[in-house]
Amino acid sequence: MVAFDAHRGLGTIEADDGQRFGFHCVRIVDGSRDLALGAPVRFAVVPGQLGAWEADAVTRST
Repeated sequence: MVAFDAHRGLGTIEADDGQRFGFHCVRIVDGSRDLALGAPVRFAVVPGQLGAWEADAVTRST
């Protein structure tokens, strides 16, 4: 599940196992800079700059 604040450009994705990963709008692959609340997505998990795991290569699932 996705939660996204378009004004700040920050979002959170909850994986199937309940883990949550933050992401910035530049990580959305199609360049749209916005995702709808609850949108189904695919993503990769990568180490972030501050040491926490983050979502990367975020794409909408169909």
